[in-house]
Amino acid sequence: MGESQQLRELKSRHYIQDLIEEGEHEHQDFKFQISDARKIARSISAFANNSGGHLLVGVKDNGRIAGVRSDEEIYMIEQAAQMYCRPPQKVQCTVYRVEGKSVLKVDIAPADTLPVMAQDDDCRWCAYYRVADENVVASALHVKIWKHRNAASPTVFTMTDSERTLIAHIENEGDVTLHDYSRLAHITRATAEQSVINLCAAGILTLRYHAGECYITSAPSEPSHSSL
Repeated sequence: MGESQQLRELKSRHYIQDLIEEGEHEHQDFKFQISDARKIARSISAFANNSGGHLLVGVKDNGRIAGVRSDEEIYMIEQAAQMYCRPPQKVQCTVYRVEGKSVLKVDIAPADTLPVMAQDDDCRWCAYYRVADENVVASALHVKIWKHRNAASPTVFTMTDSERTLIAHIENEGDVTLHDYSRLAHITRATAEQSVINLCAAGILTLRYHAGECYITSAPSEPSHSSL
């Protein structure tokens, strides 16, 4: 092995090992191997609908490097991104040699148009979202907000009393579910839903997931791609 190749492998090892030490999180997922394009499309959907991320393929859940057959894995990932995501997504695949094995890093950018859909186990098209180290099915409210943002041009709207009540409650009492807001403001679920869509589109509120529930919360002062 030449000196330049040794240096490349040394840099690759340190880079990948540093990533592995971070563990799985909102922007990183380990995959032992890719055996089902439909399933990997869910990971692509989740990262694309959030603020992007990457997969490390050939790495077990415990961080142990197992290695992959990179050509086969790349083909299946590209198939997942193009055939099993709606709209199709572009991914960037880079192969690193670590400890004599190949580790594939798959970078997934935030989507330009949301939501990105993928098929569940029953072949139904769903939008996925990355929460901590898991891919979850995005709530119906989440999807409606994304679609509203795609379709609507910026507008000025007058805030209603119920919307002011919601904002004050979140500031003083904490986050609420859509059901909680409907009961709190004594309005129908449909009216509550439209209010949340408007306030999220305006960057005033956002959604967060906790323990399987979708909560309405205040938007960060500097909205990121993942905020609604």
